[in-house]
Amino acid sequence: MKKKLQKCVALMATTMVVLAGCGSTESSEQASAQETSTEAEEAETVVEEIAPEEINVVAYALPTEAEEAEVYVDPIENLSEDFIRGVDISSILVEEASGVVYYNEAGEEQDIFQTLAENGVNYVRVRVWNDPYDENGNGYGGGNNDAAAAAEIGARAAEYSMKLCVDFHYSDFWADPAKQMCPKAWEDMTIEEKSEALYQYTKESLTQIIDAGADVGMVQIGNEINNGMSGETDWTKKRQLLQAGSKAVREVSEEKGQDIQIAIHFTEVDDKNGTYNNAQKLKDKEIDYDIFAVSYYPFWHGTMENLTEVLQTIADNYGKKVLIVENSYPYTTEEGDGSGNSVSEADVQPEYAASVQGQVNEIRDVCAAVAAVGEAGLGYFYWEPAWIPVNVYDASAANADEVLAKNKESWEKDGSGWASSYASGYDPKDAGQYYGGSSWDNQALFDFEGHPLASLKVFKYLHCGTLAVQTVESVPTLEINVSLDAELVMPETVSVVFNDRSTVEVPVVWDEEAVAAIDTSDGGDYEVTGAFENLAEAAGDLALSEETIATLEAMQATAKVSVCRMNLLVNSSFEESDTSMWVIEGNGTDFQNKAADAYSGDISLHFWSNDEISFTAEQQLIGLEPGTYEFGFYLQGGDVGDAAQMYAYADNGSETLQTETDVEGWTVWQNPVVTDITVGEDGILTVGASIKSGAKGWGTLDDFYLYKVD
Repeated sequence: MKKKLQKCVALMATTMVVLAGCGSTESSEQASAQETSTEAEEAETVVEEIAPEEINVVAYALPTEAEEAEVYVDPIENLSEDFIRGVDISSILVEEASGVVYYNEAGEEQDIFQTLAENGVNYVRVRVWNDPYDENGNGYGGGNNDAAAAAEIGARAAEYSMKLCVDFHYSDFWADPAKQMCPKAWEDMTIEEKSEALYQYTKESLTQIIDAGADVGMVQIGNEINNGMSGETDWTKKRQLLQAGSKAVREVSEEKGQDIQIAIHFTEVDDKNGTYNNAQKLKDKEIDYDIFAVSYYPFWHGTMENLTEVLQTIADNYGKKVLIVENSYPYTTEEGDGSGNSVSEADVQPEYAASVQGQVNEIRDVCAAVAAVGEAGLGYFYWEPAWIPVNVYDASAANADEVLAKNKESWEKDGSGWASSYASGYDPKDAGQYYGGSSWDNQALFDFEGHPLASLKVFKYLHCGTLAVQTVESVPTLEINVSLDAELVMPETVSVVFNDRSTVEVPVVWDEEAVAAIDTSDGGDYEVTGAFENLAEAAGDLALSEETIATLEAMQATAKVSVCRMNLLVNSSFEESDTSMWVIEGNGTDFQNKAADAYSGDISLHFWSNDEISFTAEQQLIGLEPGTYEFGFYLQGGDVGDAAQMYAYADNGSETLQTETDVEGWTVWQNPVVTDITVGEDGILTVGASIKSGAKGWGTLDDFYLYKVD
């Protein structure tokens, strides 16, 4: 008890007002508090005299000008002083229970909440599940986040002036677009009974969290509810649930005298039409809420330009505030606990390296994308920055089996993995088959041992930026495509990217043997490495420092060379805005911007209608060389009905060839191919897809191709 009171004295003595803008100055009260903090910390004789009601909380001032730092941060102009700089650390209690230790920048053990606050975090988010335990009291894992856990996390956050966003999933375990399971206790209820239960649960849980000392500023009524909520998929029933949750939050807000904003959370923001439809549904159903919240992960949800456009449209057309409640990015592609990663090297984006600086750039850019909306852009939450390994696992180490066994024990006993085996009774199809550890450790803002990465500091530098020595960040891998029988010409330079995101073209010497081994008479994929040699001779023209030269000479460039047939179709995957080369006739189609439904890229030709669907999509080519060709495309979808007719076709003017196909489910891609297509002396060929589907059939077509075979 004495130790706890002593900590409170220190917190009271170091109380400060958060400064949120460049050019702000500290008040005299702040200066006085800072001057006396050391004395207060040493005054142990006063400790027992401090009454609980006199205990204050601590806050940390943001920089008032650009500071020197090990990472480069470009400041966001006109960033709001109250811009949310949040993190979701729902797993923190079970991590600590598993023995995970967190440190400060000096390498000393420190309360992670203090470390977060010191680095500019002003908001914490926590998920809440109704009853994440089996009948024997064994936790499902993923943090075992019930209302009691949220109350404890919220109270600890409040000690450091951080507000709390309560994220009710209204499920006993993970809720997302793929699954919105009903809590066990509500399974046999009518929608009226379920709505009443949700109302009572929300009100009781929120009151419990606030009474524990949390400073609740926001409540999510549902998590990623695109496709359902608490087992309900019909919007009329979802409306009843949402209104029940909203009513409970409004009543608690009034009873407690706290301004609590209500957020409704969706994902798949890359799907513009789907996102706008969700916003319109909320309006049509007269749902009472304040914030339209979305998840945004760059490897799944499209471009940041699209993100800003969608958020701006929501703010302008529906008068709602907008917020990113989930985002993350990897600082490494290494795996830390023996359980695999959700995001791997294949997901690393071209503009952001899998590095600490890459994390900084990605976080900064997402915050800028929200800030660009203006006053309606509230801010940002980083998802699970502290979900690191219980014990660091190295598959090549002599004690690898022992470490993995200890991790598995903690995942089961303490709930520090994404799911335990005990979750199988509630979620047999997902957790029951794939339970295990953290798949997020390579996206944390702490290293595998619990030390804060420099990327954690991005939150306090968003307003003023940093002064950082220019260093080499990456040498992006080149992607070189060469047609069959064409001459391969390797580039003389490659781009080098610096931490401030500037680039320079630097001479490279490619491995001659590897280049000579590439056979352009046959298709295949090759990898060639290159060295940076004699850069001192070019240093003057390129303005390269000695440090940069030394760094590059220790690195290598990489080129991935693909020898393939040339696709003769124009805008074959619809990524270009000009689609005039395609003739689309019929009903039920649109060009959809949704990476999850595209075979590659973001755009695909989408079909759906309440009525029967019938359309063709074709492109005519003129001036082809006489010879033999092959045509195909990729197709996925479902619910097309037994009478559906789908095929690829090629018409050379004298005959039409076609290959039938079908759809077998979401992202189960079919590839109908028409072969032995003859093009004569006139050089004219028309190729396309014909789709006939029953009402409410759906799907996408993408990546059309036409190759000359002979």
